[in-house]
Amino acid sequence: MKIYVTSVPVKDQDKALDFYTQVLGFIKKKDVPLGEHKWLTVVSPEEQFGVELLLEPMAFEPARLYQQSLKEAGIPWTSFAVDDIEKEYQRLSTLGVEFSIPPREAGNVMIAVLDDTCGNYIQLMQEL
Repeated sequence: MKIYVTSVPVKDQDKALDFYTQVLGFIKKKDVPLGEHKWLTVVSPEEQFGVELLLEPMAFEPARLYQQSLKEAGIPWTSFAVDDIEKEYQRLSTLGVEFSIPPREAGNVMIAVLDDTCGNYIQLMQEL
């Protein structure tokens, strides 16, 4: 058994696709129309046949409430690994990405938390 797809809820799939590809650097993998929404996934350019991240539309009210509650509490929806958190922080900051937590040590990792502009905080993590 392996993880094939995981998801992050987004308020606007097109805006999310732009942010996750043009800013974060992921690659669009699938874009399948499904009525008013679509099955829209992105992958890491380093693992194009790895786990897909579904940019899942917020069409379920309890999910919207959960997303909002996490964000209000400052809790990231998910975490992405990076090789050099300081370099990634500088690159993303230059692109206008807002961080709620700049890079800092947290045990045996460095973390930073960014706003994905789609309703979520996303944690970046670098193992030390």
